[in-house]
Amino acid sequence: MENKRIAIQGYSGCFHEQAARMFYRGFDGSVPEIVECATFDDLYKALDAGKADAAIMAIENTVSGGLLPNFELLRKYNVKIKGEVFLRIQQNLMALPGQKIEDIREVRTHYMAINQTRQFFQSCPWIRLVESEDTAKSAADVASQHLKGVGAVASLLAADLYGLEVLKESIETYKQNFTRFLILDDGINVSKEKVDKASICFTLPHKAGSLAQILTILSFYDMNLTRIQSLPIPGKTWQYFFYADIKFDSYLRYSQAIAAVRPLMDDLNILGEYQSVL
Repeated sequence: MENKRIAIQGYSGCFHEQAARMFYRGFDGSVPEIVECATFDDLYKALDAGKADAAIMAIENTVSGGLLPNFELLRKYNVKIKGEVFLRIQQNLMALPGQKIEDIREVRTHYMAINQTRQFFQSCPWIRLVESEDTAKSAADVASQHLKGVGAVASLLAADLYGLEVLKESIETYKQNFTRFLILDDGINVSKEKVDKASICFTLPHKAGSLAQILTILSFYDMNLTRIQSLPIPGKTWQYFFYADIKFDSYLRYSQAIAAVRPLMDDLNILGEYQSVL
């Protein structure tokens, strides 16, 4: 089996790669070939240019909430969601082998990882935290530049890939810290019998009660609205795009629900129909 080229935002060893490995190991047993991208927008450019077969993109986190710009990317590009994976975000302190925490004077990592581990570093006042562009790149830099006295906070995968020694595992403040990633892979075809989740984007007439009417109809058809997010429509004052995730037990009932609400919407975009993991 030829491994797929999966575009990720970040560097090899980051949480996006960890999530990609988790999904494809469970899906078809393969280990994906990673295509590094600087930005989330570059994920789609890699797909368009044929540099990647699929992509994985973070969409929300249990601590920091939704990644709002990524909702806009889902609407902007015509690449359907074909799956999802939830990854527990475990932050780990690592350095060149043979060092102790007392030897570390500087730690480099992404600003979100700094926020997630600040409580741990309060007990290490001799360590200066330095913001970097990526957790995995911080680990790679420590290894490639042989930086003694400098640590990184990154995934266990990064420590393994770059030959660093983990000084302390799981230093994040909140242990129930999960990120949900979306699988953007046109090569995946899920049968309607297995599809139990859909992500949609819609707009509504600018009148009182329009959203309440939609929610009432979805409830009537036994649709479980697991997330709804609104974002402003540029150029239209106080009007919004609504992004919603819907879970259901029957694809037929879901199809009936969509048919019932579609005439009440100004626009409806099915971003993806797929099999949920929760």
